[in-house]
Amino acid sequence: MLVLAFALPVPARAAENDLYQTKAVVSGTGEARRALGFSQCLSDVLVKVSGDPRLRDDPRVAELAKQAGAFISSFSYRDRLSGIPIHDEQGSYDRPHDLTSEFDREKIDAVLKTLGREPWIGERPRIVVFLSVRNRKGAEAILAADSRGASDADMRFSLAAAAEKLGLTMELPTQAEMMKAALTTTTFLKADIAKLNQSAKADGGMALAGSMVWSDGALGWVVDWRLAAEAKTYQWQVRGVGFDDAFRDGMAGAAQILSGHGQPPTSRR
Repeated sequence: MLVLAFALPVPARAAENDLYQTKAVVSGTGEARRALGFSQCLSDVLVKVSGDPRLRDDPRVAELAKQAGAFISSFSYRDRLSGIPIHDEQGSYDRPHDLTSEFDREKIDAVLKTLGREPWIGERPRIVVFLSVRNRKGAEAILAADSRGASDADMRFSLAAAAEKLGLTMELPTQAEMMKAALTTTTFLKADIAKLNQSAKADGGMALAGSMVWSDGALGWVVDWRLAAEAKTYQWQVRGVGFDDAFRDGMAGAAQILSGHGQPPTSRR
């Protein structure tokens, strides 16, 4: 049986109140830009708290977003170019800022109720990602916590960001752990997701397996995801996307399944 003992420290579980906080990147600190940021943050926080990414396309959420500021208890800005001198005549008006919005918990819970959803409360499983990547040149490898491929660091950052946006934590196995388990690009593609999941659970996590292949025909990555939960294996695919979107799709699918909202779209672009 495949067994991996993950060497990376387990990320601390976010406090429940952190689920009601999210951020958006805005240009400057003007009121109009802030309203746009609030709108994005409301959609994000409803998905984050409920675990259901389908809310992003709900027209009721789009309508609520017009008054997003009414659900926010506090907000703050961070200049993303802090320390870099202003180099144009516009001053700081259009400088990019992180707008962090703290939402009122009771109000968000009430909104979710009107949308037929509930907060996804309690311990959320840590997502252990097993991901094989075949790049444009046909080279294939499994992304590891310590691998040093040209894009590996960027991919790790992107995976972690996609998980955090949904109130999840993410971990990758190290190269040594995969070698000990005889997990290679060949054996991984044949690996039973239930066994990967069993190994992840032994360390307090849940396995998300992905196979990512660059396709000139699809004009981007084609990614097949697998996750086993509640004695069922879920599979879905996204095509023709950059890896940031691919990872957001993978984490969104995992959140949708684990929060009890069922099968993600089986295929989309």
